[in-house]
Amino acid sequence: MVCMKQRSVFVKDYHINIFYSEEDEGYIADIPDILHCSAFGLASSEALDEVLKAKEAWLKTAMEKNRPVPTPTYRPAIYQTV
Repeated sequence: MVCMKQRSVFVKDYHINIFYSEEDEGYIADIPDILHCSAFGLASSEALDEVLKAKEAWLKTAMEKNRPVPTPTYRPAIYQTV
């Protein structure tokens, strides 16, 4: 975790998962490194736009409250080397 004492912190971008949910009849986008950061859209592009807004709001709130911001660490198995 990175402590957010400064106003501007450069964070490498986070991995975003986007998948279709039969139950919700739409797309879900989530950021595994940021707890509870997810969004819904009828199209995958809409879900992506919404999760990016959620990420910005999450990071802004963490900075304002001097809370730790997770370092991007999530890597899907398909990108990991053995």
